[in-house]
Amino acid sequence: MNKALTISATALAAVIALAGCSTGSGSAGSSMPGMDHSSGQAMPGTSAAADHNAPDTMFAQGMIPHHTQAVQMSEMMLKKPGIDAKVTALAGRIKAAQGPEIDRMTGWLRDWNESTQMPGGHAMSGMLGDDELKKLDAATGTEAAKLFLTQMIAHHEGAVEMANAEVRGGKNPEAIKLAKDVAASQTDEIKEMKDLLAAL
Repeated sequence: MNKALTISATALAAVIALAGCSTGSGSAGSSMPGMDHSSGQAMPGTSAAADHNAPDTMFAQGMIPHHTQAVQMSEMMLKKPGIDAKVTALAGRIKAAQGPEIDRMTGWLRDWNESTQMPGGHAMSGMLGDDELKKLDAATGTEAAKLFLTQMIAHHEGAVEMANAEVRGGKNPEAIKLAKDVAASQTDEIKEMKDLLAAL
């Protein structure tokens, strides 16, 4: 009896191993009900997460520094006294949303065995130059709020453009979903920032 159980366990392990080698057609999971969670204990990046293309890589490599700058700009505003409460609240939301997204995209690139740094020569739409960041850092009061909103509108527009490119050309489902979320949420925030800017 024990010998039979050993053979059955070995056969089952072989079936699971073969199913795990499937390259994403999904047929193995759908033809074996209840087995689609067998990859739950696999190492990160060995399942569907590793299934990506060049636009996925470019999206993550480009969006990480893009988000990092948005967090930096938001932190500048959160440290300034005398800023309109609605602007401060927006800066807090941007920081809270984009920080975890940076971590997710960094994890994807590691899982994909891709560099977390974008190759040189790729310009990212909406990014501020050093002089513009210094100007924001030095500004105070209403002037700072207006400058932050103006700069962040352009920054968000660049992010939406990058996200839409990923939706059109990407392959990884998680990356495409994040791109759709970024495009939707930042489009809403652009409208909000334009309204805030008009009211200042």
